[in-house]
Amino acid sequence: MKTLVLNGSPKKNGTVAKLLKSIVTDLETKETLDWVNVYDLNLKPCIGCMKCRDTLVCCLPEDNAHKMATLINNVDNLIIGTPTYWGNMSAQLKMLLERVVPVFMGESAKGIPIPKQKGKKAIIVTACTTPYPFNFILAESRGAVNSVKEILKYGGYKIIGKLVKPGSKNNSKINSRLINKAHKLGSKI
Repeated sequence: MKTLVLNGSPKKNGTVAKLLKSIVTDLETKETLDWVNVYDLNLKPCIGCMKCRDTLVCCLPEDNAHKMATLINNVDNLIIGTPTYWGNMSAQLKMLLERVVPVFMGESAKGIPIPKQKGKKAIIVTACTTPYPFNFILAESRGAVNSVKEILKYGGYKIIGKLVKPGSKNNSKINSRLINKAHKLGSKI
């Protein structure tokens, strides 16, 4: 089994990274694990040309998005982490996911999405400065989780869980309840 961790935070050792590491602690010994800090990738933004729907690959000049498409396609599990920015995922993560659309979904002749990663497992991780319960009431954490979930859904992933850390501005410490939940999620992979 192969697992890919996408750290969509610009902070390599921030709250999102710590949560991701808590999930994969036990995985490192029993399977292949790839870790990618998305902010380290050299990516051009999607230009919306839609050519990838016909060619099944992005037509932009070769960059890290092409390599990531191959990597995502060749793993069994995907763990995506992102800080919450204005109720959504980070811009760099969104740019990557827009560029690898042909890996997640195809399209029928009638334009109906066809999942291309069906049967693979995924976990969503996010952190938010807004304290609980306002992170969900104001759709901050909920918005970030839902935006990642939507992409994974189109890809056919089975989402086995989510991990949300609210109130990170005033309390960056990850409590034992979240650590335990992270370990449980990791054991499901």
